[in-house]
Amino acid sequence: MDTPLMYAVITLVTGWVISAFVTSKLIPFLKKKQFQQYVREEGPQSHLKKTGTPSMGGIAIITGAIVSSLLVNTALGSMSVKILVPMVVMVLFALIGFIDDYEKAIKKNNLGLNPKQKIVMQLVFSLGFAVYAAYFSGGSLGGGTEVWIPFADVYVDFGWLYVPFIVFVMVAMSNAVNLTDGLDGLASGVTALVAFFMVVGGIAFGFSAEVLFFGGIAGGCLGFLMYNRNPAKIFMGDTGSMALGGALAAGAVMMKMEFLLAIAGLIYVLEALSVIIQVAVFKKTGKRVFKMAPLHHHFELSGMEERKVVAMFWGLTLLFCLLALLVMNI
Repeated sequence: MDTPLMYAVITLVTGWVISAFVTSKLIPFLKKKQFQQYVREEGPQSHLKKTGTPSMGGIAIITGAIVSSLLVNTALGSMSVKILVPMVVMVLFALIGFIDDYEKAIKKNNLGLNPKQKIVMQLVFSLGFAVYAAYFSGGSLGGGTEVWIPFADVYVDFGWLYVPFIVFVMVAMSNAVNLTDGLDGLASGVTALVAFFMVVGGIAFGFSAEVLFFGGIAGGCLGFLMYNRNPAKIFMGDTGSMALGGALAAGAVMMKMEFLLAIAGLIYVLEALSVIIQVAVFKKTGKRVFKMAPLHHHFELSGMEERKVVAMFWGLTLLFCLLALLVMNI
């Protein structure tokens, strides 16, 4: 086993243990504080029984990912600003989700922050990170404003377009992961696979210390998944999904893997596209393309059991990760 991969696996296992431990403690705490999920009445009727399940479990994933990464990086003496920045982004996006989850818990509904409030906060945090990545990161592989293009295997300088491009990547990914978090174990399982792909891909691109954070994310998701699998004892909430989306995007930007993230995380893309298509077509024609969006609900309402939908999406994610690896070598 290559040394960077070995340390990434150590980080993964450490994050797994920390996340599982924190999750086990969070469940009774969140129940006591009544930070619970309130399921929309217009959603699948089978989900109504999930009302009252503790939410905000993303705190455990974040703790596992960050603490394990800090521990291993410190032990290796490889701590740097470039490693800390994605962690800061993760916390900032988690803050958006936490406020949203808190609003839901206090108001006892499933609305939380309104879309405008969410998007403004996402844009502000994304813009700050994009400016840092473009002008203050010192340039990763390929340079500050350059992006690696698959198939062509070249770095293209986006120039002034780089900042809006990164803002788009950040906002799109955070919302896409948020939309994917709709079935027991779906987002946590998919993200564990995507994060481990980022470990392998990052090492192939020549990164070592930076990939440890993705190992931590994978471990954090797996530890949480022990309690989030069907029937879920806890949900990650927007606290977790927003944090994961922001962290995945930030890490991909730091390692110039933006397009590879879109391929490996194609499930996120499809989930987001299903919502966009559903809304656009319904507004124009009054008809629905899918029985319900996001996409996972369409399969549910088509008669597929929740566990089978999740397993199918996990399997597809594994295939997409393998496809991304293939694209790297073309």
